[in-house]
Amino acid sequence: MRIALLQMMVTADKETNLKRAEELVKKAAQGGADMAVLPEMFNCPYDNAYFREYAEPKGGETYRRLAKMAEENTVYVVGGSVPQIKDNKIYNTSYTFDRQGNEIHDYSKTHLFDIQVDGGQTFKESDTLTPGDGLRVFQTEFGLFGLGICFDIRFQSDWELLQKQGAIVCIVPAAFNMTTGPAHWELLFRARAVDNQLFMVGVSPARDLDFSYHAYGHSIVADPWGSVLAQLGFEEEIVIVSVDLDRVASVRRQIPILPPKRME
Repeated sequence: MRIALLQMMVTADKETNLKRAEELVKKAAQGGADMAVLPEMFNCPYDNAYFREYAEPKGGETYRRLAKMAEENTVYVVGGSVPQIKDNKIYNTSYTFDRQGNEIHDYSKTHLFDIQVDGGQTFKESDTLTPGDGLRVFQTEFGLFGLGICFDIRFQSDWELLQKQGAIVCIVPAAFNMTTGPAHWELLFRARAVDNQLFMVGVSPARDLDFSYHAYGHSIVADPWGSVLAQLGFEEEIVIVSVDLDRVASVRRQIPILPPKRME
C-alpha cells in the first residue's frame, strides 16, 4: 500500500487552502498513492480566533470538495481535520472518503489540546472547541484503520483499543508546535507504533512563521518495529510511502505482546 503525506502550507484564505489540497491530492494520485492524508485544520489557520469563523456543518463546501477529490482521483482521502459546527458547538473533525467519494469515517477530536508549558507553548482548544466521543476503526480494502487527531496520540489506552478492534494502520493529522514537536513528535509516533505493533502515520501542516501558532511539520511514518520509514522537514512537501502491511503480522508473531493482559 502507498500512503501520501500531504504537508501543505495553510493560509488564511479557505478557498486557497481547498484549491491547494485539490492540487496535492491529484499529485499524490498521479504518483501512485492509494491514500492521501491532509493535515490537521488544513482549511483554516490553527488558532482559536479562526475556528468558529471557518466552521462548516457536515456536508458543507469542504466536505463536498473532499469527496470530489477522492472520486475524481480514485484515491482514499483522509481530510486531515476541519472545524465543524453542530448544534452551535465547534468540533475538530476529520472526514475520510473511499475511492468512489463515499464517506467511510468521521471523527471529532476527543482529547482537546489544553497546555501551558513553562517557558514555551500555551494553547487552550477548549476555549472554542467541544470534544468528540472516542476513537474507532474503519474498513478499507487494505484492512482496518484507526484515526485520531494530534493530542489524542498521547493517550496510549485509546490506541490499544484501536489495535484490539483490529487496526493495522493508524492515521494522525496533527499540528504539533515548536515546543512539543522537537521533544515528543518522533518519540510518540514510534512509541505508539511499537506499543501496538502497527503503522503510525502523522501528517502536519507546513510551518508558517506569519501565524501565531508555528507548526512543527516533520510528517512521519513509523512501522510496527518502531523504524521511521519517512519524515519530512518543516516546509510544504509531499511524500508517498510504501508500507508492507504484512509487516504487522510478522512483528506480532515475533514479539507476541498483544494477548489479553493479566490483571493480577
